[in-house]
Amino acid sequence: MSDRDQDFRFVVVGSGNIGRTYIEAVGKVAGAAVVGVVSRSGRGPDNAAGLPVFPSIGAAAEGAGFDSVILCTPNGLHHRGAVEAAARGKHVLTEKVLDVTRANMDAMERACTDAGVTLAVAFQRRMSPDNIAVKRLLEGGDLGQVYAADMRVKFYRDMAYYGSGDYRGGYEIDGGGPFIQQAAHNVDIFTWFFGMPDEVVSMLGTVRWDIEVEDHGVAAMRYPGGMIGSLTASTVCGPGGFPPVLEIHAERGTLVMENDEITLWDVEGVENPSRSGGFEVHSGADSAAVSDTEGHEAIVADFVAAVR
Repeated sequence: MSDRDQDFRFVVVGSGNIGRTYIEAVGKVAGAAVVGVVSRSGRGPDNAAGLPVFPSIGAAAEGAGFDSVILCTPNGLHHRGAVEAAARGKHVLTEKVLDVTRANMDAMERACTDAGVTLAVAFQRRMSPDNIAVKRLLEGGDLGQVYAADMRVKFYRDMAYYGSGDYRGGYEIDGGGPFIQQAAHNVDIFTWFFGMPDEVVSMLGTVRWDIEVEDHGVAAMRYPGGMIGSLTASTVCGPGGFPPVLEIHAERGTLVMENDEITLWDVEGVENPSRSGGFEVHSGADSAAVSDTEGHEAIVADFVAAVR
């Protein structure tokens, strides 16, 4: 039997909400399966019934045959799981962000490169059909010169959320506030679309919650082609938060995207390419819990294809 005839086997590392999401998502991907969970508490996510639970990646490697880990631990612990998995010849798919320091990220890349295994980070918003369509139009110059792009990620989290883990709202493990945590996916899309700016000016504040890091901030960015962009990231916009919005103003017109779907299209000579067709990506406006797994399913399928 060839490798393509077998399920690609994952072990999920972590027992929180995002671990639950990946167990559900992998279960919907043809040719993929979760065969175990790593949890220091000895308890897996609530949808992991029947799966063996191991205290470490090393124990999982001894007790279960698998191809890759999915790292669902807090941000600043990703490098530990990646290095441990690579040492055992296992591929690594980590939940965003890759990690919180350059040194940790370099260690992950070095370990996986030396072991000859694949390292990937999950930014599932890139799988949105409308994001893919806009990316292609930008690459092809179909919008003409882009003058301005403004991203608003105005979410809401309360102190109960920040109190749910002793690492939340701190620099050591979370790595920062909404820019690296809640809005990381949106920052990724902004950078994927427009590249890296020449200049950044920002203003950050801890205006509402009793936490170490920022809970609200704005960045203004100047780009090589003259575009000026802005990005707001927040967890103080209650009650309930708001879906993320991106407005792009270019030589041939304007487009607006809400939660990765085109909601306004007024671009001269270019047909609206929207083709989301119900593709669901969790907005994150008021909760970290993911109920729609389509984006994660697409990431898992893409990862398996990349490894194979």
